[in-house]
Amino acid sequence: MNAPVRRLSIVVAILFASLLVSTTLIQYVFAADLNARPDNRRTLLSTYARERGSILVGQTSVASSVPVDDQFKFQREYSNGELYAHVTGSYSFYGASGGLEQAENAYLSGSSDKLFYRRVSDLFTGRRPQGATLETTLDPAVQRAAVKAMTGIRGAAVALDPKTGAILAMVSQPTFDPNDLAGHDLTALDENYDKLNTDPQRPLVNRTINGDLYPPGSIFKVITAAAALSSGEYTEDSVLPGPAVLNLPGTTASLPNMFDGACGANDKVSFTRAMAISCNTAFAAVGMDIGADALRAQAEKFGFGDSLSVPMRVTPSTIPAELNMPQLAQSSIGQFDVRVTPLQMAMVAAGVANDGTVMKPYLVQSVIGSDLSVIDTTDPQELSQAVTPDVAAQLTRMMEAVVSDGSGTRAQIDGVAVAGKSGTAQHGEGRKPHAWFISFAPADDPQIAVAVIAEDGGVTGSEIGGGRVAAPIARQMMEARLK
Repeated sequence: MNAPVRRLSIVVAILFASLLVSTTLIQYVFAADLNARPDNRRTLLSTYARERGSILVGQTSVASSVPVDDQFKFQREYSNGELYAHVTGSYSFYGASGGLEQAENAYLSGSSDKLFYRRVSDLFTGRRPQGATLETTLDPAVQRAAVKAMTGIRGAAVALDPKTGAILAMVSQPTFDPNDLAGHDLTALDENYDKLNTDPQRPLVNRTINGDLYPPGSIFKVITAAAALSSGEYTEDSVLPGPAVLNLPGTTASLPNMFDGACGANDKVSFTRAMAISCNTAFAAVGMDIGADALRAQAEKFGFGDSLSVPMRVTPSTIPAELNMPQLAQSSIGQFDVRVTPLQMAMVAAGVANDGTVMKPYLVQSVIGSDLSVIDTTDPQELSQAVTPDVAAQLTRMMEAVVSDGSGTRAQIDGVAVAGKSGTAQHGEGRKPHAWFISFAPADDPQIAVAVIAEDGGVTGSEIGGGRVAAPIARQMMEARLK
């Protein structure tokens, strides 16, 4: 072989070797990362060519894919879109966004490793590939009741089955129509997204689990009471100091009640009565007595600080790591820097309702294959034992007093014992406080636990906001479940 031919052969061999190496790297080393790139149009088009799984509420599909005659093959449609927007999220040319569409994309798209053998089977049988269907835990009656009751109110409502942790309702207001984000007209899609994303009311945010955390206000007193009762130093009948104003140690500042005057005769009040009328001074005194460590430990037993997913990620609720006495007094009534999600406070109510056991919340009951076989199912899991059954029973009686003869009478249901706690949370100078209510019913056999927040729905200097605005919403949700 002469020299020119030999050199040409070497160049050709190098080119073939380079091609072999690059192809191997792309097919077997970088394939997963390349397929996962959000700007990979080929991957996106291939997913549109596959029928995406449905999302079910009861036996009704609230998200499904229907065939269309264009390059995308399927169009995502959402029935009752605004009712379930923050549960479903949306799916568009740009991929899955929010809700179950994003959190369970692997199942819905059919790309989950658990569906590998089904994909292989589809290859041999010629069956059209299809994503898995998600069966949610939502109770449509409770969801509809929450949305109807919150018409015109900005805030959130969430309901749990106390015994399992199953999420019965998840409502964030204002809402949006996910159909506006699922079309194939890219210009309209961009315009709709920009409009929603720049809306000052922030309709795309799921306030129940991952919006801005809220100060809980007086609904946090349930946790303060739990810590006090668990210490063994207090009972529901303990007599507490309840003056009109409590001087905060080490400062010239003082902490007043949300109403004029003391909480009882001679500046004394029973623990149960203090809960019923939401006596600030009594709970601040109790908090300073039991100490910051006990209060923080009790909050953590209810789930504060935990990283949860339902399967959407839940922002952990927080209580400050360091508290001096005045800060502890404020924290004991749910102010200072205590911050929560509505889901967290529903977990507190559910934990009390479930004899002190907090169950891990979940939204997907089962994953169903295209042949209707069950691929995966969620079994209830215990998250923690927040308080003993005896403490839970005392808390239940104290919360029943709130509804029967306290600040939460608007949560009463005829013939049903209801336990609850109202809250009015300050969140800025000159701004109307948030109105809260947490509850569960029936108190002797709880079937539903609820947390409701109406942003800016309270009245400064009064506990009336939580009881007047949020309690009726909670009542309607509980009634929908108990019918």
